[in-house]
This record gives sequence, C-alpha cells and structure tokens, in this order.
Amino acid sequence: MTHRKSGIGSVLGASLLFLVACGSPPATAAGGETILRVGYFPNITHAQALIGLARGDFAEALGPQVRIEPIQFNAGPSVIEALFAGEIDLSYIGPNPAINGYVQSDGEALRIIAGATSGGAAFIVRPESGVQAPSDLHGRKLATPQLGNTQDVALRNYLISQGLNTVERGGDVEVVPTENSQILTLFRLGQIDGAWVPEPWASRLIVEGGGELFLDERDLWPQGDFVTAHVIASPSLLQGHPDIVRNWLTAHVGVTEWAVAHPEQARELLNAEIERLTGKPLDPQVLDLAWSRLRPTWDPISSSLRASAQAAYHAGFLKEEPDLAGIYDLTLLNQVLEARGESSVQ
Repeated sequence: MTHRKSGIGSVLGASLLFLVACGSPPATAAGGETILRVGYFPNITHAQALIGLARGDFAEALGPQVRIEPIQFNAGPSVIEALFAGEIDLSYIGPNPAINGYVQSDGEALRIIAGATSGGAAFIVRPESGVQAPSDLHGRKLATPQLGNTQDVALRNYLISQGLNTVERGGDVEVVPTENSQILTLFRLGQIDGAWVPEPWASRLIVEGGGELFLDERDLWPQGDFVTAHVIASPSLLQGHPDIVRNWLTAHVGVTEWAVAHPEQARELLNAEIERLTGKPLDPQVLDLAWSRLRPTWDPISSSLRASAQAAYHAGFLKEEPDLAGIYDLTLLNQVLEARGESSVQ
C-alpha cells in the first residue's frame, strides 16, 4: 500500500478524523492474530525498517501471534494523515511531520519511541547556477520534497538565518515543494538552482545530476548530530500492546547494531530492498556517498527535535511556539537498552 504525498493543508484537514479514528487499537485478524500496521519510506534513512522487514528480525521478535502489515509512504505528512485516520499503528518518520502531528492533535496522536537516523540531508546546487555563497541565493528557485516536511523547514529556516526569505513571506527566493524524483528531473533540466533533500537524493543530485554540495546539514548541528528519522507509535498501541512495542524496539536496536557493525552488508541489503520497492537499485556510488553522510541510531537526539520545532514555528508552519513536553515515551526503549547492557537515552 502506497500513500500519495499531500500538503500541510491536508494534514490539518485530516485532524478532523483524529477525533473519530486516531485512538483505534490495532486490528485483529480472523485467526486471532494482531495486525500491526507499520509505515516506512523506501529510502536509506529508514534503514532499520527496510533491513528488519527483509531479514525477518521484526517478525521473529513479535512472534506468530502478530502479523506485520508494512505500508509504504513517500513523505511524512502522509504518514500523519494515516495516523489520524487510524490506518497505521507505528511508523518511521522525519521530525517535522511528527511535530506537526503532535501539535495538531494537542499531543494525543503520537509518541516518539526511538531514534532511527542521524544526518543524511544536504543542500545541493547546480554548478551552472553560480551559487557559491548564501548571498547568491537571492532570486533563486529551490526545491524541497514536500511543503512542511523536514527538509522544507530546514531550508526555510536556513534562508531566514541568512537574512533571506521566500516569495510568500516577502522575499525573493522561490521554494517549490516537489516529489524527490521530479526534483532530480528539474535539476537536470536546469529548471531549479538547487534542492535541500534527504539521502539518497542528495547524492543522486551529485552523481546523476552533476550537482555540487553547497551545505551538508550536519555542519549546522553540534557534533554533526541531528534527527533525520525516528520511530513513532500511537498511544493506543503503547497502552494496549506494550509487549508488541517492546519487542519491535528489541529488533530495532538489534538491526541498528548490525547495520553499524556491517556497513557493506547493510548497504547491499538496503539496495536490494530499494530495488524491490521502487523497481530500480541505487548506483553503488550514490549508495556509498549517501551512507557516509548518515548514522543509524536508536537515540532520538531530542535537542535537535526541539530546535526543528522552533524552526517550524519561525517558518510559519506552527501558529504558536510548540509545547513538546509529552512527545517522547522512551520507557520501553530504555527497558530494551538496559536488558542489552546499553546506556539509556533521554
């Protein structure tokens, strides 16, 4: 099942469904097994989902009484729509859509239960555009994957930090939210000057589109660490089936450790899954470059999430300064980490 992308307006509209469906528990099949509906994207920032589903780590950890129903998405706001509509129970997702979903539901729709990826996003420009410094971005046309998604907010916040602004906010920089595959096409055709995108698209713009790295987003964060993807769950899943969540997180941590310890095998398996899901594998050069810019982790890197929330507020996507006091529930993750002799996360 693949959900089409949709804008912030659709997410806000979908919040009406929240009152009816968001608290729905996981479905039960005719045979009595629990159906766990899991969202993920077919890209390397959701590495644990792709690897764990392909190898059977999650199925083994959950046992025969739980059937996993994987649901493929293209962008975060679509995940939040599905969560509001009661169509998924758990998902891998970027920070800003999670923030939006939490805020729009008054803190009721979701909890962040683990981290997944640090890093893995970059701002790429066409050499022919002549963009070499922030001041060169005046009057440019730039792209992001989707209005209000994590990279869209990051670009808009970066422009503000450089004394620039978008056309709709009185500036002269045009930001065009566009599907990642279309960004690559527009980039090749010279119809955009640059794009702020997640991996592997940043590396594809370089290898396949002849682009240049203008900014690795890691350079904007302390120690180069910022959350690109984490794991969210519905409160009904957490309250009604903590054992399922704990078992999922046990596999998630195990897959993370394996991917870090076996990067070549992890990349190979990821590429096979990407080919299966999208019909085309990544160029090995793209995959290697993209993997070098990210780090699988179970740490949610909460300080960067709060900074992203402030960026969304300053970019105009949130009407009020967000209160994220209850967005995390790391109790089960820390139980898993303690059992494995690992340090807890905050």
